[in-house]
Amino acid sequence: MSLLTFVAAVTLLVGSALGDTCSEVASISSIDVQSPSSVSYLREQADYWSSTCAALKPTCIMFPKSAEEVSTIINVLKSNTEKFAIKSGGHNPNNYFSSVEGGPLISTQKMDQVLLDPATGIAKVGPGIRLDEIAAQLQGTGWTFVGGRIGNTGVGGLILGGGLSYMSAQYGWAASSVLEYEIVLANGTIATASATHNPDLFRALKGGGNMFGVVTTYTLQTYRQGNIYGGNLVFTRTPETDAKLLKAVRDFTDYNQDNKAAIIVTAERSTVSLIDSWILFIFYDGPEVPAGTFKNFTDVGPTLNTCKVQTYSDLIGGSNWVIVKASVVDISTTTIPVPSLENAGIMDEIHAHWRNLSGSTQLELGIVASVAYQPFPRAIARAARERSPDLIDADEDMDKIIMEINYSFVPQASYSAMADTIEATYNGVDRIVAEWQDQGKLPRTHLPAFMNYGFYRQDYFGRLKPEMAKFAADVAAVVDPTGFFRDRTGGFRPKVGRS
Repeated sequence: MSLLTFVAAVTLLVGSALGDTCSEVASISSIDVQSPSSVSYLREQADYWSSTCAALKPTCIMFPKSAEEVSTIINVLKSNTEKFAIKSGGHNPNNYFSSVEGGPLISTQKMDQVLLDPATGIAKVGPGIRLDEIAAQLQGTGWTFVGGRIGNTGVGGLILGGGLSYMSAQYGWAASSVLEYEIVLANGTIATASATHNPDLFRALKGGGNMFGVVTTYTLQTYRQGNIYGGNLVFTRTPETDAKLLKAVRDFTDYNQDNKAAIIVTAERSTVSLIDSWILFIFYDGPEVPAGTFKNFTDVGPTLNTCKVQTYSDLIGGSNWVIVKASVVDISTTTIPVPSLENAGIMDEIHAHWRNLSGSTQLELGIVASVAYQPFPRAIARAARERSPDLIDADEDMDKIIMEINYSFVPQASYSAMADTIEATYNGVDRIVAEWQDQGKLPRTHLPAFMNYGFYRQDYFGRLKPEMAKFAADVAAVVDPTGFFRDRTGGFRPKVGRS
């Protein structure tokens, strides 16, 4: 055999192994397959929250309209070794979680149905719809869904990660209200997961991410709702404001017993827009707020108050101002116990740590640094347990706070350096918590990481209870024994062999 013949043979074998999913799917089906030169491809590829995800170029973008079409795609992918990704709203900023370079992208954009039974409030929702679109379609029906707080977020990734909502203290995670999943498994079959059909898979999907299959329909229980009260409070940052608002969020998490009330307390700074402020998100599930509910915050003296009675659709639709366009976005998270009053100083120490690290980034082009303190009262764990078992398996032992730590910036070349900074930020918070626990000033309790805010370097499954991480791995071994999703697409994965 000549060298040229040998090279040609090797090239043929490699090409066969890698495959060409795009061409094959287009040749055997009517599925919409768009090439890199098409307008649809360019529009969909640009629609990510982080510019680094948009910079990754799939070989094509496929737009299936049903579970059957997703099954066709999976069956073709099984015959080759191409990497691929599945995209709902493109909210996750971690490269390769819902984006791909040199392989096909499956966009769920055309699976955007919201089919509501007005008598029961049960809705069948597609993974390609965004939260503000669901809210708009439910507007006027008297029913609402338990979703996230930013309207542009896709429903698929939100629910698979658990989903924290303004209404979580009443109804649990967004995933807690899922009654049934329609899912395409690694072998291409279409399955149902519910409390009575594949119950282990049903539980694993509630906080387990994208490692079990492609969910093509979420059957959700929605809830009665009329007008709500909500908006933003804005404060000019001073050291005194820091102390007052940190105490206020600690006190609210500790003392608030009204599960209709919710807040997000966010500090934000940017040399670009000369911002150094606090922005609070206020929500009450009803038009009349009991006196004193948010008094700890309003007494601090906001410079702007946009709170008013409005529809939930208007509130969530008006939240998309938080999206920073054309920027790299890094999001990370950790969870802390709510300190007692005498040990509330940990809040000040944690915030000082964030200001120190975020201050080191302020010369980065386009930088916006933020930290959000989000109450995680035991009522959320209780409501989730009442509805359905999930992978998060949060304890009701004490109140906690979920922290979301974000950096957004313009230069994609800064991706690795800023990854180091965000890792140092959340690791520093965890170190402070551990030190206070060692001194007996904070209780030891299970502190899960919240998947929807997880950074790619964080060990999400390592922060679950060991039995839950093992449960997830065991379920994946049953529904995906060859590791098709584990190895071929990105996302959080349990470490093999973890005891």
